[in-house]
Amino acid sequence: MSQAQYTTRGAVAVITLDNPPVNGLGYELRSGLVAGLDRAAADPAVKAVVITGAGKAFSGGADIKEFDSPKALAEPNLHTVIRVVEQSPKPVVAAIHTVCMGGGLELALGCHYRVASPGAQIALPEVKLGLLPGAGGTQRLPRVVGVEAAANMIASGTPVPSEKFAGSKLFDAIIEGNLLDGAVAFAEKVADVRPLPLVRNIPLKDPRAPGFLAFARNTVTAMAKDYPAPRKCVDAVEIAATKPFEEGLAWERSAFIELVQTPESRSLRHAFFAERAASKIPDVPEDTPTRPIKSAAIIGAGTMGGGIAMNFANAGIPVTVLEVKEEALQKGIGLIRKNYEGTAKKGKITAAQVEERMGLIRPTMDYAAIGQADIVIEAVFEDMAVKEAVFKKLDEVMKPGAILATNTSTLDVDKIASFTKRPQDVIGTHFFSPANVMKLLEIVRGKKTGKDVLATVMGLSKKLKKTGVVSGVCDGFIGNRMLHGYLNQCLSLLAEGALPQQVDKALEKFGFVMGPFRVSDMAGNDIGWYIRKRHYAEHPDAPRQIIADKVCELGRFGQKTGSGWYRYEAGKRDPIPDPVVEEIIVAGSKEMGITRRKISNEEIVERCAYALANEGARILEEGIALRASDVDMVYLTGYGFPVFRGGPMRYADEVGLYNVVRSMARYAALPNADATFWKPAALLARLAADGKSFTS
Repeated sequence: MSQAQYTTRGAVAVITLDNPPVNGLGYELRSGLVAGLDRAAADPAVKAVVITGAGKAFSGGADIKEFDSPKALAEPNLHTVIRVVEQSPKPVVAAIHTVCMGGGLELALGCHYRVASPGAQIALPEVKLGLLPGAGGTQRLPRVVGVEAAANMIASGTPVPSEKFAGSKLFDAIIEGNLLDGAVAFAEKVADVRPLPLVRNIPLKDPRAPGFLAFARNTVTAMAKDYPAPRKCVDAVEIAATKPFEEGLAWERSAFIELVQTPESRSLRHAFFAERAASKIPDVPEDTPTRPIKSAAIIGAGTMGGGIAMNFANAGIPVTVLEVKEEALQKGIGLIRKNYEGTAKKGKITAAQVEERMGLIRPTMDYAAIGQADIVIEAVFEDMAVKEAVFKKLDEVMKPGAILATNTSTLDVDKIASFTKRPQDVIGTHFFSPANVMKLLEIVRGKKTGKDVLATVMGLSKKLKKTGVVSGVCDGFIGNRMLHGYLNQCLSLLAEGALPQQVDKALEKFGFVMGPFRVSDMAGNDIGWYIRKRHYAEHPDAPRQIIADKVCELGRFGQKTGSGWYRYEAGKRDPIPDPVVEEIIVAGSKEMGITRRKISNEEIVERCAYALANEGARILEEGIALRASDVDMVYLTGYGFPVFRGGPMRYADEVGLYNVVRSMARYAALPNADATFWKPAALLARLAADGKSFTS
């Protein structure tokens, strides 16, 4: 069946874009649309044409299945389609509903008239892929909504509801009720109007434009310093306001081609596809039956348990929170309310929504109260003995078919499953703190986890607005296992000559949201200390992290104690370098027999980034992660890795794996280096030798 269905309603031809799920403008649809327009032009009984979209979109823009393929540019490309629309001898009306974004909006702007349903989401989101609109969007949109509105939309990519443009030249009518009926009636009304209006011919004269564009450029430069596309978007709108249309169109095309080649855009496009790929599990088909999740329970009302409970309440799923002590329970519920009220003060939710969500959260101290929940998530202290007691109790009280999930960040999910008589129902759901904010959900698949359980939790992650990434079972799973080597390098850099503030600033300049020592102080240095002590007990011959341990032995646990790697003034979170820490570091270097040296920022970044990529390669070799892009999604959504660099695996690809391996050999040869640590993973060595990449 054609992806552009052609029908007639009296003297009006109706062409319906039909390429689910969002009517992406792929080659077949573009070809069918041109054929439909030609057919309407040749039919003397047809006086006008309406273009609309099937299903839940007018059009979401380019067909993502064609990205970076020859079909994306094959004729008729979108420029050609829009030219055919503009040159139609009969009026073409775009009937817009639900979603009209990217190339879909550019197509609509090429039509002679546009009508829309209220609530349709209107956007040019290309900037989120490191691009600008490439089919005239930057030149046509300012002509219908003005320079300021267009610059804001194009540089941010944020959707705007259609009714906000009522009365503007973007829409000739906002149609309540049946859109297609209204669009056909409108088309009949304008069927004989000549000349046919074209957006390209609308003069753009705005005396405020120069001042606003200067302000917009300064704002964008400050906010998007690592991203070239937002600045180009502002430039494009300025071109629209100052140059003839065809000149602006040529400039836009040139800028689009230039941006496509930037590492930032390549990385953002990689992240876009990586997020979609993460939900695909090769041996778990999309039609795998799932279990209904209509209610949930959380064991533990601490910071993590409360954050997880908020996720369920935000999704409208009733959730029971269990604690063993009344004081801890009330404190946890109070913190949830405080978080919601803080969000309401910022205007993000209403007071009524606060009460609605609090009403979905039920506190209890009785295990019997959670037995009928469809899923229970354990969020208690990270200790195997504590987990064992909880899971044995859950095995007793939970109904048959309930999913038993653990929020462990490092412990063996298979061992936890063995504490029950239903290991097929056990799965890891590793939320990231703060759980009501962070996007990542590491979904840990045990050896006996049922496929239906895995499919159910993957689907649940979407309902909770999380990016679910599947991991196999190992110490630390994907994220924390890689973090171990990263932090190892951060501490080694201190021992060899750096200070916390230099390491943090170098990695923040690279693009990390926050440097590792600031993160540790925020999370609590005692957490890492507890994990290190567990490792020391399990591996008595392993080397000790003398400097980090000394910091913790002094009770310097970070912001909560007023001192950690930095010191903090009361009531403030600004990290202040502390001479005491420098003394600890210098003394630690001496104790380890290391002669301190000057370390460059480049060395800091390379050692930390390559440590992540090398451990990521081992994780791929072992089958812990399904694909390199999954590793990247973990670090982009859970660990603050710079999005414009695409994740550690993508960044290694950009550098070139051959170059990464050579750099690792250089670091292995440094005085005091751990040569074993810097041995390339077999996968990395093989790909580098073959001239291949992780993510190609």
